[in-house]
Amino acid sequence: MPEYLRLFEELALPAALRHWGPPLGFYTSQIGPTNQVVHLSGFDSLDAMQRGRDAIAADPDFAKYAELTTGLVVAQEDRIIAPVAFKALA
Repeated sequence: MPEYLRLFEELALPAALRHWGPPLGFYTSQIGPTNQVVHLSGFDSLDAMQRGRDAIAADPDFAKYAELTTGLVVAQEDRIIAPVAFKALA
């Protein structure tokens, strides 16, 4: 996990900031399954998300990160979620 987080911070995060903006959250598991990362990014639309994915896929820093983390990532799960409109959260 330390090596993965180091590579993410040095290579993937600058690329993500350029193409996606700041993450909504970035977490590691403390209880339950170990060595898990949860990364939340927000997009205004599915089209914006796809443009961001296309842009980061073409970024040399992200390509280097992907190469150097080969074998460090065992599984990945992507989800598209939507916020609820609870007035107390506004």
